[in-house]
Amino acid sequence: MELVVLRMGHRIHRDERVTTHVCLTARAFGCDGVIISGQPDEGVKKSVEDVVRRFGGKFFVEIRQDWMNVVKSWLGSGGEVVHLTMYGLPLPSVIEEIRSSEKNKLIVVGSEKVPKKVYEMATWNVSVTNQPISEVAALAVFLDWLQQHREFYMEFENAKIKVIPSAREKKVVRLA
Repeated sequence: MELVVLRMGHRIHRDERVTTHVCLTARAFGCDGVIISGQPDEGVKKSVEDVVRRFGGKFFVEIRQDWMNVVKSWLGSGGEVVHLTMYGLPLPSVIEEIRSSEKNKLIVVGSEKVPKKVYEMATWNVSVTNQPISEVAALAVFLDWLQQHREFYMEFENAKIKVIPSAREKKVVRLA
């Protein structure tokens, strides 16, 4: 199953750091890539691509203006859309249904107010709590539940550096 995050409504200067964290979270939790819609921001793309070069893995960042075309194309190719919102159905009540489907998933997280059309187009509108929450936190919690903690055991191919778990110190191994 392919997992891609759609970061909607990115605004340069206001969202640069959070959008970068959305990308890093998606990568660390096993997604294949992120599509950023909103204002084009090559700086975020280059920053995340640098992490991929150093820490490995196959992960892409694309910048597309029209989020609706992304969603329509995704659904048209047989994929499903998971919109993370505090107004959706509680994660525990829908996660088994989402997990049991082997269809590709587009996971939508917003920055500015998400248009009503997203709620209508989504296969699932999912809440990670019914309170205001960071999109980075919501994405991490959702992906952890979806993947059942597998992110702790993933290996990233072509890594130049690797962190070795340690109880008391920073251990980093240079691989290339």
